[in-house]
Parts: sequence; C-alpha cells; structure tokens
Amino acid sequence: MRRGTVVFRLFVAAIVLFAIWSGDAFAQGLHKPIPNYMFAHFEENAITFPSGDSADFERFFLKLDTLLFFGEGDINIVHIGGSHVQSGTFPNRMRRNLLAMRYGIEGGRGVVFPFSVAKSNTPSSYYSSYTGKWKAYRNSQPKTPLRMGLTGMAAATSDPSATITIVSRERNPMGSPHDFSFDRVQVLGRADNDSLVPVVRLDTLTLLPLSHDPDRDLYEFVLPYLTDSLVLGTTGVPGEWNLTGIVLDHGRPGLTYHGIGVNGASLNSYFKCEDFERDLALLKPDLIIFAIGINDANTSNFNKELFVSNYIKMVDMALRVAPDCAILFVTNNDSFRRSRRSYYLNQNGPVVQDAFYSLALRYDAGVWDLFRIMGGLNSMKQWESAGLANRDKVHFTEKGYILIGDLLYNALLDRYLEHLKSNTSKNGTR
Repeated sequence: MRRGTVVFRLFVAAIVLFAIWSGDAFAQGLHKPIPNYMFAHFEENAITFPSGDSADFERFFLKLDTLLFFGEGDINIVHIGGSHVQSGTFPNRMRRNLLAMRYGIEGGRGVVFPFSVAKSNTPSSYYSSYTGKWKAYRNSQPKTPLRMGLTGMAAATSDPSATITIVSRERNPMGSPHDFSFDRVQVLGRADNDSLVPVVRLDTLTLLPLSHDPDRDLYEFVLPYLTDSLVLGTTGVPGEWNLTGIVLDHGRPGLTYHGIGVNGASLNSYFKCEDFERDLALLKPDLIIFAIGINDANTSNFNKELFVSNYIKMVDMALRVAPDCAILFVTNNDSFRRSRRSYYLNQNGPVVQDAFYSLALRYDAGVWDLFRIMGGLNSMKQWESAGLANRDKVHFTEKGYILIGDLLYNALLDRYLEHLKSNTSKNGTR
C-alpha cells in the first residue's frame, strides 16, 4: 500500500474517532430514537457478556471499522429464528439501521426463499410469486420428505413450465435509499437427472448457470446488469427439481444481513435440515444472532437442560463451519399460551432467560435480553395495549417489530462505540 493511502486512511480514522471521543453528538446522530413506555425497561437495553468480554465480537467490530471508515471488506450477519424473523420487519429494520451508519454502504439482500410457493408469508423486505405445480415443506412440519438446508424450506416441481419470481423490493420502504439490486445469484437445489438445471430469465434473456458444484448443490449465475427481480425456471430433460434457497448479491464490498426464519420453528426443526452447516458455510458469517426458542418454550413441561443441550448442538454446528464468528443470543419475549378460547401467561420466560445466559457464558457470547427489556413476566399484555403486540400475545405488530429492531440496533451500536473509544484510548497512550 502506498504511503499516501496509509496517511489518508489514518487521517479519516482520526477524524471519525475524534468525533466519537469528543462527545455524545456523534453517537446521538447514529442512535435511533426510542419512545418512552412506562411498562418497559428500556434503560436496560444493552448487550451483555456474562464471561466479561468476547474476542470474537472484537474481531467483528474490527471488520466493521474497515467497512465504515474505508468502504472495504464484506460483513455477513445471519439472524436465525422462527416467525419473528420470517415476518421480515425485525431483521429488515436491523438491516436498514446498520446500512445507514455510513452513507454509501452497499447492501446485499442475501438469502431468500419463495415462501408464497409454500402458501406462507414472504418476509416484508421482498416479493415472491410462482407459476405451475409445486409441493413445498417447512422444517416446522412433522414430516419433511424433501431434503432441506439453512433456510428450513424446500419446494419441488416436475412441471417444466413452473417458475419462481423474486423481487428484492421492500413492500414498505419508508424512504430507505437501498434498493438491494443484484447481479450475482446463487441457487441452492438439486435435480433427479444431470440434464435438468435451473435457468434465470431476465426480460428476453435466458441464462444458464456459470458453474455448478454438485457437492454443495450450488448453481452460480452472473447477470449482465444489476436488477431487482428475476424469474427462475428449469431447462433440460424433464424430472423433479428441488429448490432450498437463493442468495442475491452484488459482488461489491458491503454488509449483508441474512434473515433465516420459519413460522413455528424450534431447535429440533433446524436439526431436520441436513444441509444446514453446508449452506451456512457458504454465507461466511461474521456474526450469528440466535433467536430460536419461543416455540421450544411453548409447552407446560419445558425442560431447561434439554433446551440448553439442544442449543449447544445448534451452536456447535455453526462453529464447525464458522469458528471465528461472533455469537449473540436473543432471549425469548414474554408470551402467553393458548388453551381453547383463553390465553394464560407462559411461566417459562425466566427459565429460558437463565438458559440463554448460561449459553452465552459457555461460548463467550453476548446476550440481548429482550425478556427483561420488555418488562419481564406479563409485560406482553401491556405491549398489546400499546399497539406493539398482536392479540395472540406471542407476536408483535409491525410497530412493535420496528421498535425491537431499533432497540437491538442501539444496543449493538453502544457496544461498537465502546470498542472505538477503547481502541482510541489505547492508541493515544502509545
């Protein structure tokens, strides 16, 4: 690297760090405003490390430094959960907030799946539709006859005319400047004969895959221009084609926030996904946010030891393919269980909360304690009264998901600012 480039980088870093170190104005500009609700404990909105610190988070923050200060490098965040993630508003709020930290950061859309083909809700950050005859399954169903991967979804067709359409436009963009255009497409799937392959259709063009890795069931396409939509079909000798996921990217430095969520999914649901580790390795995660647990705890005979044991299995799966990634656990929200026509408080909340802290201690990971921040046991009723939660007293409204997305972002930002201040102090004493 030339000396002039080094000097310029140091100059830019010095300006940014000085702004952070000299007062709260810079930080206040990055934080999202949070309304005041008397029933919530927003003063406790923080990411904590039961082990005292995390070298993996420091590594993640150093990569974030490179992207924010110099516009270089790639950061991949993978957020795994159930319906809270599949709905899309929560992870998309995080996606938007992180990309807004610096003007000009590119945003890859990441992993998508055509949930419409499974008669399920597509996340709010993109559209999906289909033609032809398909059969589809999700990992939260009792029987899953199709092989699955990281997305926890699979669809199959023997109809040569069947197609999938993906449009990477947000259904409620709220003035977001990010269009999530892409010119790189990775298709995860397999056929029952070597001749049958996926094709991408763009206007009048029909593109064959640039490469195919049969060991990873991976087909890669490079598009001739940036676009926000594609139609995926097949060509070749008729047979059955199985689709388990699509990754949309742009091939430039930036931040990609992958939302992996399936309605009703528990830890056991993801254990049904034979290609979970293989697909996760493809994403090269720098931070994994584990938010699975609300469905595991929706039972009268919740077993904390089994829950922790299952989570250890899940995290170990991730660390086998991404040993240096940072881990953040999100505790369950307060919730109610339904019995016939009535709802009653789910008493498992504090037990699950304690389980997440023990997991974070085991892995030198962070915990974002949504249960405590909400207000603890029985707080879901107050969130519902405030228009932040649905009548089922498990899920949030769009307003509620936006709020918890802002809260988690602010907590992550606070930790990142501490990292910057700490490094500035260390450099200043040399």
